[in-house]
Amino acid sequence: MNWNNYSPYFSEQEFACKHTGKCEMNKEFMDKLLELRKSFNKPMKISSGYRDGTHPVEINKTVKGAHTTGNACDILVNGANALKIIEIAISVGFTGIGVNQKGNSRFIHLDDLPNSIAFPRPTIWSY
Repeated sequence: MNWNNYSPYFSEQEFACKHTGKCEMNKEFMDKLLELRKSFNKPMKISSGYRDGTHPVEINKTVKGAHTTGNACDILVNGANALKIIEIAISVGFTGIGVNQKGNSRFIHLDDLPNSIAFPRPTIWSY
């Protein structure tokens, strides 16, 4: 993937697995995220992008999560900005939206997985 296509909005380093350093983000996902970012028109802090299957969050899961596919990220955001990101995410085709708006780590999870038994989509959930 050519990360220059996502500059100056995103860099490979912010999406790399914090456990292994690998970065296997899906181009179609990143294109949607770039569209969202341009519509949002504000900086977005990515707290989690790609996760290798050996990542501590993933290692004991029976079914590895959306982050291991390169089709997911978590964005640190809260309040009205969180709502705006959700509105735009739906309009550009994200199918999985997770909402954590309590405590010190407020974020929105986005993914664009297809509907499946393991990952019913479209859906929204809270943490």
